Amino acid sequence: MTSSGTIAAIATPPGDGGVGIIRISGEKALTIAGDIFSPAKESFAGFKPYTMHYGTIHDSDSLEIDDVLAVFMPGPNSYTGEDTVEINCHGGRAILGAVLGEVLARGARLANAGEFTLRAFLNGRMDLTQAEAVAEMIHAPSRGAAQLAKVKLSGVLGERISSLRARLEELRAQLCVAVDFPEDELECLPLERMQSEVGDAVKNIFEILSGVERTKAWREGGLAVLSGEVNAGKSSLLNALLGRNRAIVTDIPGTTRDFIEETLNLDGLQVRVVDTAGLRETSDAVELAGLDMGRDLAAQADLILLIIDGSKPFALANLDPQFADMAGKCLAVINKSDLEQADPAPADIMRESGYEVVEISAKKGQGIERLAELIREHILKGAGEPDPDELVPNSRQAATLKKAHAELEELMEDIEMQVPYDLLGVRLESACSALSEITGEITPQEVLNSIFEKFCVGK
Repeated sequence: MTSSGTIAAIATPPGDGGVGIIRISGEKALTIAGDIFSPAKESFAGFKPYTMHYGTIHDSDSLEIDDVLAVFMPGPNSYTGEDTVEINCHGGRAILGAVLGEVLARGARLANAGEFTLRAFLNGRMDLTQAEAVAEMIHAPSRGAAQLAKVKLSGVLGERISSLRARLEELRAQLCVAVDFPEDELECLPLERMQSEVGDAVKNIFEILSGVERTKAWREGGLAVLSGEVNAGKSSLLNALLGRNRAIVTDIPGTTRDFIEETLNLDGLQVRVVDTAGLRETSDAVELAGLDMGRDLAAQADLILLIIDGSKPFALANLDPQFADMAGKCLAVINKSDLEQADPAPADIMRESGYEVVEISAKKGQGIERLAELIREHILKGAGEPDPDELVPNSRQAATLKKAHAELEELMEDIEMQVPYDLLGVRLESACSALSEITGEITPQEVLNSIFEKFCVGK
């Protein structure tokens, strides 16, 4: 993977704002900035590194576009490792577009998604784990996720993986000596020592992987699906949780035919809440499609909220058979608690059937705060916020670590069976290659493409 030329892009989010930033990186960055920047001070003698300079940006006809602050960061001590200039101007789309247009007209090209961070990686300013942490910081759905990304951005994960790989490479080198010089009777690498070294590596990888599932909700957010019969109050509940009218609420059954998705922030935890079509027998093709979508979403959910109208007679047999197989991730929400309850009470029926029950009135707002607490507790599965220095790999890194872990466990078995040293070396090589993919020393082109194309333009 290569990246050449001088690149530029708007580094702030699209839309109107108080401040917008144009980032330029490459060998022409300083020249381009000098061409379009007019300093406010007559004493200006060029861009002093790491110093904000006040002035204006002008176009090719010397017409002023905007008042700006510009800063020059020379390579290799910049984010990308190249000469970099950042121009801070007003955040209007027209102004940002005009300034960027002048930069591009003078020899820069528009940066690809993630190309600034790609250059930082290619120029040795960060390893691949740190590059991925940049994207994770930007897209973090919760404060916990941001903290987890910050730990990796410091380089701790890359350092730990590199150290582990170095130990295995040393072991591999000794294996090669043992294979090449069999007359030494393998004194250079006793089996007991090799077993101990590989066992330590297996434990090390297991420790790194241990927090993946526990912190998943913080890193990816949770998914809670509202399901139940028509007119049970699913849409009213969505509105109550959001604190605003998002879904249409009527007495007409089947109002929700598609699904409606919104995001809640539950004390720092981001949860996607989805209102699905009400369950009932129907021949309407559109409604049937909506019911199928709802069942698919329920299968993917971290938590299913089974909304039941407490004022109407209820039988457990009325539940969709799908939920019997997913009872462990279901919370029975008995709605309309402000009305007289049916006899026998649906809440009692669900409790006796082993379901956790919470009673609410979506219309009156009763029990909503408690329900929100339960949603958070269920999705976190008892896990608190991540520790400030907790090290947790992302899904790509975890999958690759599992591959290395599997190879090393197979290697342990091969050692027990006294498999020839040259075959043991093949296992070690595979494990080392997997670890190299994590930090970026040996990473397939398609993997790098998939990582950096997820970045925003300008980062």
